[in-house]
Amino acid sequence: LLLSNGADVNAQGGEYGNALQAASQEGYDKIVELLLSNSANVNAQGGKYGNALQAASQGGHDKTFELLLGSGANVNAQGGEYGNALQAASLRGHDKTVELLLSNGANVNAQGGKYGNALQAAS
Repeated sequence: LLLSNGADVNAQGGEYGNALQAASQEGYDKIVELLLSNSANVNAQGGKYGNALQAASQGGHDKTFELLLGSGANVNAQGGEYGNALQAASLRGHDKTVELLLSNGANVNAQGGKYGNALQAAS
């Protein structure tokens, strides 16, 4: 309803940075699909998690992760509290998400974020 009344799908601000990141963090797959079909920027930066892929990864929301990846999400995007999606998934012990990230080219040695790298986050 909000989108059909002109809401900006890519508006920035708040804790989650944008609507796609908020929906991804909660694993709301149908909302993620709706936002993506309405031209949400899958690689938009900002907010607590830095980007939607990192938000989905920290929550272990594999279906959401796959939707974002299929829409061109950058597995090595940096930013946010955890630095990148691999660190976020590693911290939370989401093994399947870690496997998906690695199999899709995530840099296992990427630095940044609260824990420095994925191995430190997992430890």
